[in-house]
Amino acid sequence: MLRTLYALSAFTALASLSGCDLGIFSSEPSDPLLSKEAIATREAPQELVFQGVLGGEPTFLLVHDCEVFRVERKEGGGVQWTSLVKPDFYPLWTSCMRQWMKVENGTITVELGRQAFSAGGCCATHGKWRTVDGRNWKKL
Repeated sequence: MLRTLYALSAFTALASLSGCDLGIFSSEPSDPLLSKEAIATREAPQELVFQGVLGGEPTFLLVHDCEVFRVERKEGGGVQWTSLVKPDFYPLWTSCMRQWMKVENGTITVELGRQAFSAGGCCATHGKWRTVDGRNWKKL
């Protein structure tokens, strides 16, 4: 009887896990306007967004959580982000403590800094980068 109970419990657990990768259980919203990227793009402070011509090309850049992204608009109002620049990996938990973007004379400069939790001061990983075309970034 105990063996049957274990087998039944294992079968139930396996059956419940088999549907985990189905689209109906996806955490992505079906409406592209409700994706986390679309919401963050709409709510981004103006000082962390660049939309204009850079290096002769239309460019849309966004600084979010200590990372620079190229933003592409999709049909239906959605967006796709491509990561361009972020501070080096740090093996412990961090939070974004310093991020800014400066646009001046056809160049964009960003500073990004992440602080380790329970550490004072800034920053465990950080840096300044500059670009003239939005694609190629040079660490300063």
